[in-house]
Amino acid sequence: MGTQKKEKKPIPESVLEIEAYMKERVGLGTSFDLGVRKLKILRKDVHFYYVNGLCDTNFIIEITEQLIKINDDEKLSANLFTIVENRIVHQSVSPINTMDELVDQVLSGLIVVVVEGAGKGLTVDVRGYPGRSPQEPDTEKVVRGSRDGFVENIIVNTALTRRRIRDERLRFEIMRIGERGKTDIALGYIDGVADPTLIEVIKKEIQAIKVDGLTMADKTVEEFILKQGYNPYPLVRYTERADVAATHLLEGHVIIYVDTSPSVIITPTTVFYHMQHAEEYRQSPGVGTFVRWVRFIGIAASLFLLPLWFLLVLEPHHLPKPLDFIGPNESANIPIVVQIFLADIGIEFLRMAAIHTPTPLSTAMGLVAAVLIGQIAIDVGLFVPEVILYIAVVAMGNFATPSYELSIANKLVRLFLLILVAVFHTPGLVIGVTLYIILLARIRSFNTPYLWPVLPFHPKAFMQILVRRSIPGSQIRPRIIHTRNRIRQPRQ
Repeated sequence: MGTQKKEKKPIPESVLEIEAYMKERVGLGTSFDLGVRKLKILRKDVHFYYVNGLCDTNFIIEITEQLIKINDDEKLSANLFTIVENRIVHQSVSPINTMDELVDQVLSGLIVVVVEGAGKGLTVDVRGYPGRSPQEPDTEKVVRGSRDGFVENIIVNTALTRRRIRDERLRFEIMRIGERGKTDIALGYIDGVADPTLIEVIKKEIQAIKVDGLTMADKTVEEFILKQGYNPYPLVRYTERADVAATHLLEGHVIIYVDTSPSVIITPTTVFYHMQHAEEYRQSPGVGTFVRWVRFIGIAASLFLLPLWFLLVLEPHHLPKPLDFIGPNESANIPIVVQIFLADIGIEFLRMAAIHTPTPLSTAMGLVAAVLIGQIAIDVGLFVPEVILYIAVVAMGNFATPSYELSIANKLVRLFLLILVAVFHTPGLVIGVTLYIILLARIRSFNTPYLWPVLPFHPKAFMQILVRRSIPGSQIRPRIIHTRNRIRQPRQ
C-alpha cells in the first residue's frame, strides 16, 4: 500500500494563528535566538520572524523603518500586502504560501513578513552568516597566485567562482538536503559545455539523499552519491581554491558546493587529476613540467621505494655489484619489517600530533619528535639508520602528493605491499603491484575510467599528463569528460 504525500499547511490569514504555530512547532519563545517583530500598520497587524545571528541587523532596521513610514504616507487600504511588498527596500523579495516554506526560510537566515488577512508571506534575504573572509588555503598554497580561497559560506563561494567566469551560461542549481539540517547544496556547471547526462545523474543522486543532516558537509555528500565502500582511493577531487574550481568548470566538469564547507567537489576525476597542483600552472610550461615530474617521482617513491628496498634487504643477490652498499650495515635487534611499520606509524603519530597541537607549539613538537626521539631510537638499537632514511624519503613523497586523500590511500597500499614482500619476497611484490594496477583499472568515477589516459590508452592526453602544455596550445577539452563543446578556444 503506497504512502500518501503529506499535504502542506497553507499560511493562515490570522497572524495570531501563525504565531501559535511558531511557538508550538519551532520553539518561538523557548529558543532565545528565534524572534518576532510586531508592527501595527494601517490598523492591521504585520509580523516578521527572524533568527538572531543569521540575519544582518542593519537590513532589518532599514526594512522596519520603511514599513513604519507606511502609516504616514498611505491611506487605509484593503491591499496592505501589496503595499508592504512594494515598500520593502531589498533586491531579494519573494512570496511564499505554506508554513513549511515559512519555517525553512526563517531557519535559513531569511526574514518572513506576514500581514493580517493576506494568507501568504514575503521572504527577504537578509542573511549575514558568521564566518571568515576568503584567504589562501593551507593545503593548496602557491608561490605566486591568488590568495582568495573558499570559505564556509556557499554564497561567497559561488561569488568567487562567478568572479572568474562571467559567462551567462554558468549555472548554480540550488537544492536543500537533510530532513533536519536542510543544508544548501549548489550544482555548478557551464550550460552547453558540461555533459547533460552527468548533470542529471549527479542531481538525482543528491536529491535521493535521505539523512537527518549533512554535518560533515561535502564528505557526507560524496559517500551518498558514490557509495565508495572501503575503497581507499578518492573518486572525486576536493579543492579550496576558487581558481582551480573555475579551471575545471571551463574544462566541462561539474562542481558540487555544500554550505558550511570550505572545499568543493570536482566530478568526474581520474587518478591523474589528484596529482596536479596549481603551482604547475603559475610557472612557465618548462618549469611546470619539471615541477610535475618531481611530484610524480615523489608519489612513486611514497608507494614503491620502501617495498623495493625491503625486498633487496631480504634478497641482496638481486643487487648489481655497484649497488651492493644498499641495505643495513649492522645487525638489528628488531626485524626490519617491524622497524618499518613502527617508523611509518610514528610518522602518522607525528602528523596527528601536528594537527591537534596549537600552531605556536607544533614546530617545537616536530623538532622534539624528529630529532630527539629519532636519534635516541637509533642509539639504543631500536632502528637502523637506513630505515629512518627511507621512511623520511617516503614521508616527503606523501607530503608532496597534492591530494591528501590520495596520499593516505597510497600509504595503505604501501603497507600492503610490505606485508606481501615480508611473506612471499619477490613473488609478493610482483603479485602486489599487479593487484594494485588491477584495483585502479577497475575503479570508475561516474563511469569515468580511473586510469585514463593510460587505460584505455590515449596518446595525446597521455602526453598532456607528462608535459604541461602552454595555455594557448590547449585548445581541446579532455575527451573523457564527454563535453558538448570540445573546443576550449577559437582556432587561429
